[in-house]
Amino acid sequence: MNYEAVIGLEVHAQLLTDSKIFCGCSTRFGAEPNTHVCPVCMGHPGVLPVLNQKVIEYALRMAVAVDCEIADRSIFARKNYFYPDLPKGYQISQYEAPLAEHGRVQIEVDGQTRTIGVTRIHVEEDAGKLIHDPRLPKSYVDLNRTGVPLIEIVSEPDIRTPEEASAYLKRLRDILVYLEVCDGNMEEGSFRCDANVSIRPLGEDKFGTRTELKNMNSFRNVAHALEYEIRRQTGVLDGGGTVVQETRLWDAGQEITTSMRGKEEAHDYRYFPDPDLVPLVVDREWVTRIKSELPELPAAKKARFMADYGLTAYDAEVLTDSRPLADFYERAVAVHANPKTVANWVMNDLLGALNDQGLDIGHSPVTPENMAGLVGLIDDGQISGKIAKTVFEDMIATGKAPADIVSEKGLVQVSDEGELSSIIDDILAANPKEVEQYQGGKKKLLGFFVGQVMKRTQGQANPQVVNQILAKKLGG
Repeated sequence: MNYEAVIGLEVHAQLLTDSKIFCGCSTRFGAEPNTHVCPVCMGHPGVLPVLNQKVIEYALRMAVAVDCEIADRSIFARKNYFYPDLPKGYQISQYEAPLAEHGRVQIEVDGQTRTIGVTRIHVEEDAGKLIHDPRLPKSYVDLNRTGVPLIEIVSEPDIRTPEEASAYLKRLRDILVYLEVCDGNMEEGSFRCDANVSIRPLGEDKFGTRTELKNMNSFRNVAHALEYEIRRQTGVLDGGGTVVQETRLWDAGQEITTSMRGKEEAHDYRYFPDPDLVPLVVDREWVTRIKSELPELPAAKKARFMADYGLTAYDAEVLTDSRPLADFYERAVAVHANPKTVANWVMNDLLGALNDQGLDIGHSPVTPENMAGLVGLIDDGQISGKIAKTVFEDMIATGKAPADIVSEKGLVQVSDEGELSSIIDDILAANPKEVEQYQGGKKKLLGFFVGQVMKRTQGQANPQVVNQILAKKLGG
């Protein structure tokens, strides 16, 4: 039987606030265990939470960016469960009355555009972290992350393939990073994903029994976990078995999912409104202001780069991968309007060099103005493409302007026809056999003569001028 997958994703994004959601403790990653804690986030008796306004502003940015309907009134709820890294015995979240609902995200897979519905976006606090000792049957609890602000973005079950899931996740991450509300770091846990997946006979409307997948810390792992789980469920049904509703963990080493526990339902958490927090009322003027201040988002920027700069979809995708990279490119194009050439240098040479040094575009020793200046020197015929590579290496190493490097090292391209003609006459005279073979039809020898000229001029001869002179002297 042919089956189709039905996939829904639950994404947790850590918000880039300096302090936690209900107290003043730092959210900085990597501190010594249990140093960013206080009586509020550790759940001591008698303490009261105070909502961080910046958390709501960041959540609203994302909700507006994915076309959600913002609730006039939302309510914080207690999600009750016992776990060692949850000191209060409950997590403050939202349940029946979330901050935002009914949004949408457009993705592109294999040239086809699809819209994935966003069921809801709600605000909640993170739990702590358990660190398991590999040598002893012992675990340690770090509460630094307890109370760190999160938004949970829940998709509709609109996703049908692992490729669509990866595209949706990447689109969400790009939007969050563009909005500067989340750093999108999956390895550090600031961007996390759980997946609900089931299969059903192709053409059937009724959903199958779903499993929840956890412990996926990269786009690759999400795709591989979904692929495996779809195969596993297919095998169960084809073998006459029944899929069990449960939570399963992805084992990246073995590339399999393993059973963790039975899947909880909402009633298992005994949700009820948090009596320590009043309902959240969002001012409409605040939402209007946030809408007016949103930056240009990745999909819109990609479309504009293709329309305004004549870039391919692939080039525009690469250059809009991050907001700083897109800004770098546009600043360079503003200085020297050769969009395609600038794009090639930025994508191939600059990003490659930065990757080798472990740097991001924000720490590039080459400025947008100097990147444009190098392309300008090539286009103006002052240096050849080969010399430009040498100049670029110096730019990466020193941060100097390309014109200064060319001047200091005497790298200006030789374009004087008289000088080049004299050099070419000497080379032709010294290689009569090759001249005869060329004129006899061995046209590939043109490259030999060009190489000899470049060798004589230490690579500084203008290739275009050299080819023109050789064509005249050799008779085409």
